[in-house]
Amino acid sequence: MSTKEQTAPLNFYRRGRTPITASRMDQRFSGCSYIPSGYDPAGDRVHPLAVLVHGSLRDAGTLRDEFIDFAEAHQCVLLAPLFPAGIDDADDLHNYKHIAYHGIRYDLILLDMIEEVAARYRVEKGRVLMHGFSGGAQFAHRFLYLHPERLSAISVGAPGTVTLADEGSAWWVGVKGMEEIFGRPFNVTAMREVAVQLVIGDQDIETWDVTVGSQSPFWMDGINDSGETRVERLRTLERSLKAIGVEPSFDTVPGVSHDGTGIQEPVKAFFSKVLAAP
Repeated sequence: MSTKEQTAPLNFYRRGRTPITASRMDQRFSGCSYIPSGYDPAGDRVHPLAVLVHGSLRDAGTLRDEFIDFAEAHQCVLLAPLFPAGIDDADDLHNYKHIAYHGIRYDLILLDMIEEVAARYRVEKGRVLMHGFSGGAQFAHRFLYLHPERLSAISVGAPGTVTLADEGSAWWVGVKGMEEIFGRPFNVTAMREVAVQLVIGDQDIETWDVTVGSQSPFWMDGINDSGETRVERLRTLERSLKAIGVEPSFDTVPGVSHDGTGIQEPVKAFFSKVLAAP
């Protein structure tokens, strides 16, 4: 540890890139933030908040850092939650993607993380921006179904499996039974108020990590019916959302395969447009 680190006041670590910090709600989970340089502790400006949800590799800190340019351009606070693999099952990689796992409600953990950030910084906690890539996109679009009133905009990047806005198919192929499971109604009216982006590379066509096998704990009848590739599945999700009156934008990035960094420029442009709107 450097002399500067030994003597720095606590506030030194609460500006810019913050440390990964345990959740007060459940210390198995954690998160890190970025506080833009224009944040004034003595000021009264309320800053937008963007939540960035990692994929299966759990690269929360890297994802946070990749959006620092956006955070500075818009004086936006970033929050990147970290949901470790291996919770209750050393071989599990997917826990957070379906929102509920072994009695854990990942949506509620994230909502409390937002409250933690808002208790320390002046941020717009009522409606946040959210982006998720791959496994994070699975979480993000399911979060949209459960908590649309907490989102101003959501960017769904290349999910492996999708839950369709279909009240005739059981959760998590569709949304039937969602209210019984989560205590949250399927609020189409609130969903229509959220700006939605679907984004993917046009070469994201590998199937080895997309097809759900019959022996998987996540197998359900119909789970693979939305398409063979991520591109096909995202198009199916687009049609499903449009059928209930949600009008997502669909951005395809030429030459990009399953690469979260490769789709970030359209995400930043989408969020920039949302923040510039009245």
